[in-house]
Amino acid sequence: MGIGLQLYTLRDEMAHDAATALQKVAELGYEGVEFAGYYDFSPEQLKTLLRDLSLKAIGSHVNMERLRNHLEEEIAMNVAIGSRYVVCPGINQEQRQALSETVAFFNECSKQFASKGIAFGFHNHYVEFTEAYGDQIWFDAFFGYTSPNDMKSELDVCWVHKAGCDPIAYLEKYAGRVPLIHLKDIRKFADGTYQTLELGRGEMNLPAIIASAEAAGTEWLIVEQDDCDLPALESVKISMDWLRQNYGFMEVN
Repeated sequence: MGIGLQLYTLRDEMAHDAATALQKVAELGYEGVEFAGYYDFSPEQLKTLLRDLSLKAIGSHVNMERLRNHLEEEIAMNVAIGSRYVVCPGINQEQRQALSETVAFFNECSKQFASKGIAFGFHNHYVEFTEAYGDQIWFDAFFGYTSPNDMKSELDVCWVHKAGCDPIAYLEKYAGRVPLIHLKDIRKFADGTYQTLELGRGEMNLPAIIASAEAAGTEWLIVEQDDCDLPALESVKISMDWLRQNYGFMEVN
């Protein structure tokens, strides 16, 4: 599996100087990046920058507004930079409960991306595992309504754990359908609050999760830390250091 970084973690650094931030990501040893916005780069500019830094474009998070109103722009950007995946990062409660309409819309998006060789997926937070749809956990209802060819899971294992579910069980259940995972660590507190942490500093059983992801056919482990108490670049370096010590690197084609 390849090791990537979700650039939302470095949102402040990217907003200040995206080219320098990407250079530092490459220097830390990350093989690929997942975008959450393009910081005014044109498709050609971003393609050239990634090539010069030897960074792969894993894909992009594209929200519902962009999917509805700027789909052609998103397709053009992701084709140019060589993305293999585009992922919707989340939807609101109204969209979750209007499940058939949401699935129909996602299926149409998936067809448009697939015509350019890009797979389409959905990224979870914890609410998809605490909210019901009928007599099912919403996440299971959603993926039951969608085809494995039309909708992949970018499983955020931390939020599965935060919801009180077992990320390993979900990796096993959706094996073959989880090409990407968001790998992060967390500490939960008795009052219901939580803290996102660098890899290896929280309560997640990361070695077992990584082994299960590999068995499930995951292609990319994507580091993400929603909020960093340390400077974000220091946090992603700590997480990379943990991965160097605990996971063997492989090239991703």
